[in-house]
Amino acid sequence: MKLQTKLLFIVTHSFVGLVGFAAGIYLLPIITAPNAPTQLEITQASQGAMYTGYFDKNLQDSDFLHWGEGEVSISDSYITFSGELAPGPDYKLYLSAEFVETEADFHRLKDSMLSVGEVNTFNNFIVKLPSDIQVSNYTSVIVWCESFGQFITAAKYR
Repeated sequence: MKLQTKLLFIVTHSFVGLVGFAAGIYLLPIITAPNAPTQLEITQASQGAMYTGYFDKNLQDSDFLHWGEGEVSISDSYITFSGELAPGPDYKLYLSAEFVETEADFHRLKDSMLSVGEVNTFNNFIVKLPSDIQVSNYTSVIVWCESFGQFITAAKYR
């Protein structure tokens, strides 16, 4: 086999392997995600919400792979979201006393934030809050991808 043919073989197969790997990283969270809560479940869990905010696609560090859009409601018992998040692995939900919209701000403030739960669905979610959390001590809710250290979205609720 000629050297040129071997190089072409290596380049094309490496490219296909990388595309397959990237597609797997993107699709695996979608394939393994549990069923999202229904709009009725969101409505019931958000009854008594004291605060609402909005995830916006156009935040500073949001991009075509890392974004959220929709309404988030916060009560003493639940944080509910009606909308859509970009799919990804290992999403965590944080409460922060300060609004952030960049990875740099998230890292700067992470020690003062409170991790309240995991986000496993990408269309709507409900996160049950521990009873000792005072949501009035915070102003914002943030979705963060722990695996890749990526800012996804944030909403200011007060």
